[in-house]
Amino acid sequence: MAKISMTLLAIALPLLQISTAFGQEAYQSFGFRAASISGHANGGALSLAGGGAYNPTTGFIQAGGSFRCIVTVANGPLSGCQAGQGGRWHAFLLETGQAQGFGGQFRCVGQETGEKQKFAITDDNTVAMRADFYLQGANDEPIPMRMFVSQVDEASDFAGTQNVWVQGVGCGDAIANFN
Repeated sequence: MAKISMTLLAIALPLLQISTAFGQEAYQSFGFRAASISGHANGGALSLAGGGAYNPTTGFIQAGGSFRCIVTVANGPLSGCQAGQGGRWHAFLLETGQAQGFGGQFRCVGQETGEKQKFAITDDNTVAMRADFYLQGANDEPIPMRMFVSQVDEASDFAGTQNVWVQGVGCGDAIANFN
């Protein structure tokens, strides 16, 4: 009887570890680089890069990166960012639905142009978030902004691929990888 119990234990123990691994929440990871994001009137233009991990089920996000204004921004939250000035950003909230206010709503060129509102919803190939931007050389006050990165075109009514958006600046084409 003891041999049978030991044999069953020897078989069951490795299976216990497998079932625990399958029970863990999966994180989605992403990385991207956008050479030029623009479109909003007087929104300037910026380059943006970064990456991180997120989980749409739990709302977890850990992401960040860097940005550089390539044309002076004269409008929106980043107003005052001079050409050549840059800094860092980090996400503080994963947008998982429309209940949080943003819910992935965006316009590449702004409401004043008559552009129809679009939606970018967080899923396996898109991450919509709120992030704090910090300008180098400025005070340490964060500039909270909404943004998204996607592996797919989120604004098919515009020429080219529009798979990254930053509030008050506009849309752009990014090299983006999700897994």
